Amino acid sequence: MLSKDTLRFLDDLKANNNRDWFLENKKRYEAVKKDYQQLVGDFLDAMKPLDPSLEMLEVKNCTFRINRDIRFSKDKTPYKSHLGVWLSSGAKGMNRSGYYLHLEKGASFIAGGLYCPEAPDLKKMRKEIAYFHDDLEAILNEKDFKREFNDFNRNEKDTLKNPPRGYEKEHPAIEFLKLKSFECSQRIDISEVTKKDFVATMSKKLIALKPLNDFINRALTSE
Repeated sequence: MLSKDTLRFLDDLKANNNRDWFLENKKRYEAVKKDYQQLVGDFLDAMKPLDPSLEMLEVKNCTFRINRDIRFSKDKTPYKSHLGVWLSSGAKGMNRSGYYLHLEKGASFIAGGLYCPEAPDLKKMRKEIAYFHDDLEAILNEKDFKREFNDFNRNEKDTLKNPPRGYEKEHPAIEFLKLKSFECSQRIDISEVTKKDFVATMSKKLIALKPLNDFINRALTSE
């Protein structure tokens, strides 16, 4: 869980997103940082027994800096007004599937899978789907997954209109093969994060993604 003070800080930061205000409220931020790290530690304690691939992770591997990278962005506000948690077995420079938690007023969600992979990993994903689409369909139809996430997120930006090169439109998994991103998500209300059972509740939801993450990571690590 997070404290209400942390949520108030995020609200205030969103309304005063500049360096002067941030420096004036540095002590508040230090308390938020500790609260954030405690939340991540609690998630690791809950998720590691459920997914052994996360065993080597530490809190520092799963957090994000509050400073935004504004070098190539039109939005020059310097700080993030949300918190994120990323649990994945992937090492630096190694793309892997995982579990994600996003905490932002009006836009909080939990998610998992593989977001917009680069061309080599996308090719591996499509090859795995082409040969083992029965495995994928079984995962997506499993009752816990279906209840929590239903299906991959699908939108025009991340879905091809035509079959990818090398695949026929009659392929039985063509709607999966057209995807350019393989993530699933569920919206949550940020007020949930202040409840004592928040970590246990979200961990139970997130672990429904483990079979999908295993399928994706099998694709990414197979030659």
